Amino acid sequence: MQKKIAVIPGDGIGPEVIAQAIKVLKAIERKYHHEFELNEYLIGAAAMDQKLPPLPKETLESCRRADAVLFGAIGSPRYDSDPHAILRPEHGLIQLRKELELYANYRPIKSYRKLYNLSPLKEDFVQNIDLIIFRELTGGLYFGNKSKDPDGFWASDECHYEKDEIIRVAKVAFDESRIRRKQVTLVDKANLLESSRLWRSVVQELQKSTYPDVELNFLYVDQAAMQLVLNPAQFDIILAENMMGDILCDEASVIVGSIGLLPSGSYGESLALFEPVHGSYPQAAGRNIANPLAIILAVALMLDYFGLIEESESIESAVNFVINEGLGTVDLATRTMISCSEMGDLISELVADTKSNWPEVRKNVMPLV
Repeated sequence: MQKKIAVIPGDGIGPEVIAQAIKVLKAIERKYHHEFELNEYLIGAAAMDQKLPPLPKETLESCRRADAVLFGAIGSPRYDSDPHAILRPEHGLIQLRKELELYANYRPIKSYRKLYNLSPLKEDFVQNIDLIIFRELTGGLYFGNKSKDPDGFWASDECHYEKDEIIRVAKVAFDESRIRRKQVTLVDKANLLESSRLWRSVVQELQKSTYPDVELNFLYVDQAAMQLVLNPAQFDIILAENMMGDILCDEASVIVGSIGLLPSGSYGESLALFEPVHGSYPQAAGRNIANPLAIILAVALMLDYFGLIEESESIESAVNFVINEGLGTVDLATRTMISCSEMGDLISELVADTKSNWPEVRKNVMPLV
């Protein structure tokens, strides 16, 4: 198979973790005889440092021509100190999602038995967590009309949604539920917000007309936030509008012990973007300590998107093996600590080898001194 992939390392630890993802992709390429054309482009602070907009035209056009986009991280403290700044690095990613019409964000949240003790929750609460958050990605407060008083006395952000925007992301969530536990929980604030009342009525109507076999539940966002830490295992699929989904995704990411374990896929009608959930983590940039497993698992999501199921599963199996062996970067090592680049090397070796040889590959791993 031949695929063209636009690679956007971005800011902070983005380039470091992307480098590990590329190692794994090249291992897949060699083992399974695929051909991945990888081309790198600028975004965010990396672009602004070169006097370019947060989303350069070349980056956008190249992404449109690609079969998928692999994204690292975005954001820099150099651009965070001015509250009056019109342009920020993060605008590059928000604009990219909008321009590519990536309306459905898929975030799987899975706990690993070996890492239960790393969760801030009691071990009983994090056992066997396997849920997905579907977040609408191109509407709501982030994209609504914005206005402010020049004298600084007031500001407003409009949360605007069209019925069709809600239907298309809800269909993705319902379709996924049919191959899982057939349970969807819509998170909203329908007791107070008109936009949430629209969400609730549209999703309810869709479930009754097209997905009567799927159980549909409702939770206000404040209650959902509480239930995510009280009993996360109760959820299978959570569906939410943009900002609520953004907040809940970050909350859920902490449950499994490290945000460095969680991948994300953003899907449109003809293109998808894959990235880690974590941010740019500028404090770790250049220190070779970042956890690359989230972006490596995002590669697995991308391969699944391409229909390369065996290849995708080989990456997931390698990650499971590494975690069960107690190997990890500083945020999750339970036995042996290794660096970001060593993790990339290890996963690549495992993917390229047969499972019967994995114990031998593990023996060659040297801990950080």
